[in-house]
Amino acid sequence: MTLEFAAISLLNGISYGLLLFMLSAGLTLIFSMMGVLNFAHASFYMLGAYLGYSLSGVMGFWAALIVAPLLVGLLGAAFERFVLRRVHASGHVAELLVTFGLSYLVLEVVQLLWGRSVVAYQLPPFLQGSLFSLYDVQFPRSRAFIMLVAVLMLLVLWFTLKRTRIGLVIQAALTHPHMAEALGHDVPRVFMLVFGAGCALAGLAGVIGGNTYVTEPGMAASVGSIIFVVVVVGGLGSLAGAFVASLLIGVVQTFAVGLDVSVAQVLAAWGWTVDADTAAASTLMRISLSQIAPILPFLLLVAMLVVRPRGLLGAREG
Repeated sequence: MTLEFAAISLLNGISYGLLLFMLSAGLTLIFSMMGVLNFAHASFYMLGAYLGYSLSGVMGFWAALIVAPLLVGLLGAAFERFVLRRVHASGHVAELLVTFGLSYLVLEVVQLLWGRSVVAYQLPPFLQGSLFSLYDVQFPRSRAFIMLVAVLMLLVLWFTLKRTRIGLVIQAALTHPHMAEALGHDVPRVFMLVFGAGCALAGLAGVIGGNTYVTEPGMAASVGSIIFVVVVVGGLGSLAGAFVASLLIGVVQTFAVGLDVSVAQVLAAWGWTVDADTAAASTLMRISLSQIAPILPFLLLVAMLVVRPRGLLGAREG
């Protein structure tokens, strides 16, 4: 492994990991405040990308960067108010099923309105090109922008939840809802706003991730399972855990994709001897690390559930 490869892979892994954090932050916020695992969360990410694409053609990218997440947040708040709240009394299974159904509904609506093909969601001129060159490899401005927005989002979330009155009301509504209602706060409205805010964060990730990567109907399915891995590995309800897990998974996957070594060589490097004469060894020699890169997050998930079920920084028991 050369220094050039390590530096570029680290930067790319951090940028991808921070995009995952932008996605998982909203899901973590909703679960930590409401105890709801939103199976349609990645669908709101897709909606953000498509709305960003459409609004960019009308009002420009920078206006769409603000308007599209707000629209996604309003849709999320409306869903919580008129659908999710009605099934809340039936338990978590009903909540999971209704959000699962919503994900398919959003997919069909997206295909109906924008078609089944990739849309030409282009980067604005300011984000095109490279920000700097490292070892003769260009690092795109768009990925640096994702990193900047993700870090700013983390700081804003932390400050809002820990240092403002809004954050105190949200935490009080979570831990002592009856006391919060006695003090005059509308707890159901607080939960609606929290759900809408979580969806808006997913929409924000879609607006800046859709033109950096690709905007097409399968984009929700491609990241939907990964963000649940991030949330579980980081610890259910832990924003800091989601941040650490996102960076970990992003860097691991990026390095795995770029390494041209076999699984047997990786095992040997870790001190696991493989008998070269066995059929298993022959198979491991043919399979490269880049081929199994997509399943590495799920292997990490299984290992985490076995070793530390509450996740890296989680306070809740799975």
